[in-house]
Amino acid sequence: MENTQEELKSHLMQTDEQFRQLAEKHQRYHEQLEALEAKSHLTPAEEVEEHRLKKVKLQLKDQMNHLISRYRTQHV
Repeated sequence: MENTQEELKSHLMQTDEQFRQLAEKHQRYHEQLEALEAKSHLTPAEEVEEHRLKKVKLQLKDQMNHLISRYRTQHV
């Protein structure tokens, strides 16, 4: 049984296609967000995009956490 959150995430990355897809999307959005945050000034459109990316990342993280919780419940 996985003991830590990171071990569990690693296990799910290897065994759960849905979790893997969510994690990969989350990582892509994270990279896009970092690129925006690296700019010294954002246009109004970029500010809207930054806000959208943050919301989408949070939704993906919530979905990933739901899968983690479900896995823990099924494997107690």
